[in-house]
Amino acid sequence: MVVADVPPVLLDRGSPVALAVQLADGLRDAAVRGALRPGDRLPSTRALAVELGVSRTVTAAAYEQLLAEGWVHGRVGAGTFVTGRPGAPPGDHDGAPVLCTPPRVHPGPAATGTVGGSASDASWTRNGAVDAMTRHSASATTRHLAPPPPGTGTPTGATASVGDAPRLRAGAGTAVARHSTVGGGPGLLSLAPGTPCVDVLDRAAWRRAWRAAADPAPDDAPRPDGVPAFRAVVAEHLLRHRGLTADPDDVLATAGSSAAIAELARLFPAGSRVAVEEPGYVRAVTALRAAGVEVVGVPVDEEGMVVDALPTGCAAVYCTPAHQFPLGSRLTASRRVALLERARAERMLVIEDDYDGELRYDVGPLPLLAALAPEVVVHLGTASKIVSQTLGAGWLVAPPDVRDALRDLRARTGTRPSPAGQRVFAAFAAQGDLARHLRRLRRELGTRRDLVRDAVAVTGWTVTGEAAGAHVVLTPPGSSGRGTEDGVVAGARSLGVEVHGLARYHHAGPPTGDGVVVGYAAHTRADLTTALTHLATVLTRSEP
Repeated sequence: MVVADVPPVLLDRGSPVALAVQLADGLRDAAVRGALRPGDRLPSTRALAVELGVSRTVTAAAYEQLLAEGWVHGRVGAGTFVTGRPGAPPGDHDGAPVLCTPPRVHPGPAATGTVGGSASDASWTRNGAVDAMTRHSASATTRHLAPPPPGTGTPTGATASVGDAPRLRAGAGTAVARHSTVGGGPGLLSLAPGTPCVDVLDRAAWRRAWRAAADPAPDDAPRPDGVPAFRAVVAEHLLRHRGLTADPDDVLATAGSSAAIAELARLFPAGSRVAVEEPGYVRAVTALRAAGVEVVGVPVDEEGMVVDALPTGCAAVYCTPAHQFPLGSRLTASRRVALLERARAERMLVIEDDYDGELRYDVGPLPLLAALAPEVVVHLGTASKIVSQTLGAGWLVAPPDVRDALRDLRARTGTRPSPAGQRVFAAFAAQGDLARHLRRLRRELGTRRDLVRDAVAVTGWTVTGEAAGAHVVLTPPGSSGRGTEDGVVAGARSLGVEVHGLARYHHAGPPTGDGVVVGYAAHTRADLTTALTHLATVLTRSEP
């Protein structure tokens, strides 16, 4: 039986409460919320200890506590499983877990008026999670358990605007785009970020999903909010894989994160200031500027966005906290707290682009910003990084006032996310094929990530941002000038390989560092190995 994904469990090493008790509380809460379901098999005590960076004694004690309470039961030689309800006999999974109000950030009064226009200054907490996150750095996380990665030189997803129908083709997800035409012509093996790994798609399941979606009811017209079945499976996906509790009514379908950003940009009054990571996702910057928004850059380091450098007076901030694009760092726990505190105090909307959050390697998940402060965070997700760009489908979870504003915008403009890709995604997820695909994807991309690290290890260059996603950043040894980055890009191209320099992701000024962005999802392992061999040759002969 497959081991369930354990949702984010925050352990506060500075708390007087024992770690085992905290872990048991977190797992119990996950069962209460439905993030862990009856019959789910939990990781072994050893595997969970490695993931959380604690001793096996802690995980064993937590499991023993849950076993005593009736939340889990053990099967000899099989593992530990979630029970249908406390007190239910082993194997009885018919009853749902006992429901109670899940702990979450206590929202202030609902925001009113324009986006970013109001939020309570009241203090907020999530069962002490804020204090815990402040003290517990993101580095105290994990080490192993199934890895993951996404990709796309765009963290968002679809490039089409809202309402654009994707080019729907049942076989599209099974044919890998082997060669890039971006920035160069055909014939290049592209290691640019931007294309998902479709090699691991189960073709039978993929075709089955397309067949199920191919016969909609005659009156099943595009809806402003999206296809109900799609919104339902997204809510389920967010709960199970990202630890975010959302009702299907909280979910709006989008044509991908890029399209969602373009829509959100239209909600801000002209001249509003929106902060964006620097370097960052250039397409988001383009969408914001096209709407008349003033974009201000915020520096990024190994702990993610430098929140202390975030200027005041911003209506919103756009960020990629799970895997910063393109540098790959994760927003640390303390900075997440600081960002959300400022958002509350300054009435600022946080746009959280979770473009590849399902895909992690040697680290455990940190709580989503939207899970900690849903009243000030818009959460964006996309199917393009975890399944296929063919679908052109994404989602958005936002505070009620933002959802209402988007509904009004769509009503006035007549835009609707195309339902075709939504139906396919819903059908793909409904039978468990999405969950199985994610597990295969994580294993495959974990292997590919290791291929990149092995190839680069002999060159003297450093790999960063490898904890998640389907791309890494390579930095040269010692100090270097712009010529190193440019020389590698040109040298790789001369050998038939396309890579991107970090310079192309800067939007607020000249680059402050030298590096090359390498994606590894788009090709077969054989093609990837060939491209990496050529790239390693160029890196070895480059002079810092």
